[in-house]
Amino acid sequence: MNKVRYGLVGYGNMGSVHADSLFSNKIDNGELVAVCDTDKLKLKNAKEKFHDKVKYYENYEEIVKDNFVDAIIIATPHFSHPQIAILSFKHNKHVLIEKPAGVYTKQVKEMNEEALKHPELTFGIMFNQRTNPIYQKAKEIVSSGELGEIRRTNWLITNWYRPQAYYNSGGWRATWDGEGGGVLLNQSPHQLDLWQWICGMPEKVTAYCEFGKFRDVEVENDVTAFATYPNKATGIFITSTHEYPGTNRFEISGDKGQIIIENDQLIYNQLKVSERVFNQENKEPWSNPGYERIEFNANNRWGMQHNEIIRNFTNAIVHNTPLIAPGIEGINELTISNAMLLSTFINQTIELQSMDEALFLDELQKRMKMSKQ
Repeated sequence: MNKVRYGLVGYGNMGSVHADSLFSNKIDNGELVAVCDTDKLKLKNAKEKFHDKVKYYENYEEIVKDNFVDAIIIATPHFSHPQIAILSFKHNKHVLIEKPAGVYTKQVKEMNEEALKHPELTFGIMFNQRTNPIYQKAKEIVSSGELGEIRRTNWLITNWYRPQAYYNSGGWRATWDGEGGGVLLNQSPHQLDLWQWICGMPEKVTAYCEFGKFRDVEVENDVTAFATYPNKATGIFITSTHEYPGTNRFEISGDKGQIIIENDQLIYNQLKVSERVFNQENKEPWSNPGYERIEFNANNRWGMQHNEIIRNFTNAIVHNTPLIAPGIEGINELTISNAMLLSTFINQTIELQSMDEALFLDELQKRMKMSKQ
């Protein structure tokens, strides 16, 4: 295959951006050939932009059956991602989904199971922050063992400011029935993904989610979570949408150093000797291992990261290039966010490997039935 012919499902905020990138030839070896949306006004807007150069559909079941389409980009509301992806796989389509992978892990597992039945097809997810060189550098340091064994992770991400007017702009926003969640499902999936991508999956999570804090919304908009890892390391994840200007600071401490990411800069405090070794050998009560401060600054390429994922996905199809963000990994961050919500719903610590998915879905559906949507 020399060129990937894309069909886009969901011509909303992000879908229209992806469509524009493909239509304006920003993606080598990729072209937009079809657009689908159930909203006739959005479809009308697409037609005014792309005219007769692409096909138009009102039903995703039709676009995935189009033999002229090679790959589907799914940019619809969260709940529908898995069902559209599953049908796309069954009709021999490569699939790139927007984050999150879905709303609850049970449906995402079903999507992943279907994807695994089609190893010849490429499956990706729009975790575009994985292309940020700052986070790539952090992963490189951790994965190489240079940081040593992780002891603590902390991410304070409270600069997702959203005023009430944002929530009022759509009746589906911040409702259980419309979105299936709040800040954990809408704003923070990228950070939850990067957290586990760089540091590994936590073993247990205890979370305190607050619903409608300082805002007239149903879902969680303030979260404080405590995580533990198999090696006894601990982690804190704090996020909200009501603080301004807020903070975005990510810290990873290991026995050989410390990483601090803030303000588009990575600071690596590299210990001169492992803390573990120093502690075993040192005889001086007020001494320390000492460290060297190393700084990494990089252009985070805002506005280009989505294209990098689509470009990488296209090259995976055409040239068999390894995926930056395999779609099957989307379940990881969703497992964490589901665990955080379930922990709050039932006021218990949740073990991620044995999380009761049926119980989570039952608790979610209870709230969906009472939703304003």
